[in-house]
Amino acid sequence: MSLETKYHNEKTQFEDTAFERLMQKRIHKVLLICSSYDAFMLEEDGRIDEQIFNEYVALNLRHPPMFIQVSSAEAAFRAIEENQIDLVITMLSVGGMDPFSLSKVIKESHPDIPIVVLTPFSREVSLKLSKEDTSAIDYIFCWLGNADLLLAIIKVIEDGMNAPTDVSEIGVQSILLVEDSVRFYSSYLPLIYKTLFQQSRKFMTEGLNEHQRMMRMRGRPKILLARTYEEAVELYNKYSNNILGIISDVSFNRKGIKDSTAGIRLARRVKKENPFMPFLLQSSDLKFMAVAKEIKVGFIHKHSKLLLQELRDFLTTYLAFGDFVFIDPDTGEEIARVSNLQELQENLLKIPNKSLLYHFKRDHISKWLTARALFSIASVIKEIKVTADTEIEQLKYELYNIIAHFRMYKGRGVIATFDENTYDEYVNFSRIGEGSLGGKARGLAFLSTLIKKYPVFKSFDDVIITIPRTVVLGVDIFENFMESNNLYPLGLSDASDEEILRQFVAAPLPEDLYTKLEKFCNVIKKPIAVRSSSMLEDSHHQPFAGIYSTYMVPYTSDAHRMASQLGDAIKCVYASVYFKSGKAYMSSTLNLIDEERMGIVLQEIVGQAHENRFYPTFSGVGRSSNFYPIPPEKSEEGIVNVALGLGKYIVEGGVSLRFSPEYPTKVMQLSNPDMMLRETQKCFYALDLDINSFTPSVDDGINIRTLDLRQALADGSLKWIGSMFDLQNQVVRDGTFFEGYPIVTFASILKYDAFPLANIMKEVLKVGQIEMNQPVEIEFAVDLQTPPGSPSVFYLLQIRPIVDSRVSLGPNIKVKDSEKAFIYSEAALGNGIISDIKDIVYIKTENFKPSNNPKIVTEIEKLNDLLQAENKPYLLIGPGRWGSQDPWLGVPVKWGQIAGTRAIVEIGLENYSVDPSQGTHFFQNLTSLRVAYLYINMHLNKGKLNFQWLDSLEARHETEHIRHVDTKEPLLLQIDGRDGKAVMYYPGEQ
Repeated sequence: MSLETKYHNEKTQFEDTAFERLMQKRIHKVLLICSSYDAFMLEEDGRIDEQIFNEYVALNLRHPPMFIQVSSAEAAFRAIEENQIDLVITMLSVGGMDPFSLSKVIKESHPDIPIVVLTPFSREVSLKLSKEDTSAIDYIFCWLGNADLLLAIIKVIEDGMNAPTDVSEIGVQSILLVEDSVRFYSSYLPLIYKTLFQQSRKFMTEGLNEHQRMMRMRGRPKILLARTYEEAVELYNKYSNNILGIISDVSFNRKGIKDSTAGIRLARRVKKENPFMPFLLQSSDLKFMAVAKEIKVGFIHKHSKLLLQELRDFLTTYLAFGDFVFIDPDTGEEIARVSNLQELQENLLKIPNKSLLYHFKRDHISKWLTARALFSIASVIKEIKVTADTEIEQLKYELYNIIAHFRMYKGRGVIATFDENTYDEYVNFSRIGEGSLGGKARGLAFLSTLIKKYPVFKSFDDVIITIPRTVVLGVDIFENFMESNNLYPLGLSDASDEEILRQFVAAPLPEDLYTKLEKFCNVIKKPIAVRSSSMLEDSHHQPFAGIYSTYMVPYTSDAHRMASQLGDAIKCVYASVYFKSGKAYMSSTLNLIDEERMGIVLQEIVGQAHENRFYPTFSGVGRSSNFYPIPPEKSEEGIVNVALGLGKYIVEGGVSLRFSPEYPTKVMQLSNPDMMLRETQKCFYALDLDINSFTPSVDDGINIRTLDLRQALADGSLKWIGSMFDLQNQVVRDGTFFEGYPIVTFASILKYDAFPLANIMKEVLKVGQIEMNQPVEIEFAVDLQTPPGSPSVFYLLQIRPIVDSRVSLGPNIKVKDSEKAFIYSEAALGNGIISDIKDIVYIKTENFKPSNNPKIVTEIEKLNDLLQAENKPYLLIGPGRWGSQDPWLGVPVKWGQIAGTRAIVEIGLENYSVDPSQGTHFFQNLTSLRVAYLYINMHLNKGKLNFQWLDSLEARHETEHIRHVDTKEPLLLQIDGRDGKAVMYYPGEQ
């Protein structure tokens, strides 16, 4: 059972934390007003901005401010006018004006700029300050020789500016520091921030990639500084739901005068409202220790030699800054310790109930999570109330499921960095390497973001829409492999595909990659598809569909062996870049083969195991543009092809069921029993689960088995998509509970809506086209054989743009049949005029037998190579579906074997009528390369083609099955892409 399936019914909904909205207000430029001596004292042995920059880097912080240092009032005013100053820090010694008068003048003209006075610490200075008018000063700090103070000053001001949004609206936590002693808060703040940033570096690991980790740094708790009782109460009332804890002096101003017990008053008020709020009192008078104990708050003595250590211990223990420590409430002994969310989940079910109950009642777990910027799950857990001790066992499992659900949720739409130490079943999409992902992987990542972005994908009852578990290898691994093994000369040579493959497989991959692959194999429980993801693949103008190889590796519990086979499969895909078909396609698209770079997609194969075979209930390809709509279908409504088993069967041109998502019950192939038998799927593809069935081969289908429908009937996979043909009564009965011959009709789904396939495809194609801003092709697979009570799963496998020739820019050509034309088609793709063809290669239709199609491949390949060498584009004509890997449906050529063709014609014969191509990789490449495509079936009155005239021309080359003729003069082909019509005239005619 997949995790998606297991936790599908979990009702908890998590909101994404808007980390990008945090810390929007920052201090970028600081004006430092001080004498050269003061500046030297601050800098010690380096420039002040370099020093602060080093502090930022050491703490993984970004956006260090720039310092502008001046030594006189006149220079200060000039600097403020010439720069966008965000903070003024002034020392006591300022040339031309005392700092207090200077601050007043600055405030009058720039009231929004905070001003800080930085002083040495001495009794004389304190007395002087007490006599000055400090109304224009925002903060006074004591310089104690610690460079961390400058960082703390900047951060406490930034925190104050950002708290209204970050704390109130987004839920960032805060720590309230109540202290009026300049001496002590100048010591406390650097220590608290240092501890805070060290903690933040730990919870950065909750991010799945570098960007997420840096974003999470913004979610660290804010420090709110209050210096009077009224300020403290105001901040507490405003942010009480998001305060981790309070550190307070005992004696400070209340109602404008010194109150020696103001901190006690504040502690009692807070504890009455929230008995479990961590509260630390600190005082220079030891008599308050007993009072603190009475009201159950912490206490530290300000004159203690261990003052800062005791403060650090409080932060770590009570404000959830360190590891979460589960304790035995009776003895206070440690039971378990966890450092992150993954460890919390792994240990949760082992924790004794009394310990969990103790921590849960005190809200410790949610506080720990909020301190780690895991706000959404923390808020969910905080809402769970325990009213009786007997509920704790149930709560334990509920909490486990919430964490599991959250870990799955936070991975959606995110490309995680693969870490063999933390990688587990909850990471759905990750990457190995730092290079580009390649086109196919980008498409998958894009699909993952769409699933998260659009609520409609969650609106289908008992259906999960997702992507399979995926790991992507960046193109940098390909480059490293090629360079370290000096394989570029071999790849770019004229060596055979077999020789290139042999040497690639013999070359070693980086050793650390095998370590990661083995970790991956220890986590997954299904076979893996090793798919190409080149830099050029699935791009907007040249999709490269099916040009490179895809290999499938069976699952085995021997992770070491499976990792080794994955390594071989990866090298096979790398080698396929340099196979003949890849080079031919690169040449056709005017790309340079030595510029191509290959990423790899490792993807769990969708489906279920049936003894020694593995396949999904069905697979499909949807296109948002239907090239051959049959009324009432419209082109923009799209088209879907579906088939039992692995999708390789469809994209290689096998017989599949074609339907419009708008009219799912109107399926031409099912219009009568004879057509059902003739025009529906006769076999299906499945993966051979024998671990020995995979060996490196030029043929990427080496371990794909072709099976009879009766095997699927026995496996139970035809239950939703099959019907039975009653031979005795010559009728078709929907369902598989009858005697007869099985037929793939998808009747239960398309007629009776047993699975909402049509509605899902409408939404998927619509969203895909909107987000890509052009027609799209989407591959998918569906698993309906999930465990009882579990939802079905619809997996999106790939998205690529369609180069839609019907709407391509070009001349508006009107086409009609005439006596001057030897070809006329009303089912054509392309747009414009082709006038450089003089060569025609066609399959002889007299005595044509589909059984000869495999032999024809070699004959055509030789002619193609010859014509390409002579730089002669040609017209290719033949019965059936070009490029189908089912030889009974057409000639099973690969793209590289006909790469020189400029236009292609598929024809139907009297006893050999195959639907026109649509939805195959081969067909996708035709349209993307602007190769003109025409469909003709004269026996069904669909177009014309004068074979008599072709046969009358002298053959330049002729074999048993094909003829090549040269018309001497160029032929003129006109294609109306808007109406889908085409005409080709005799030489010299128009």
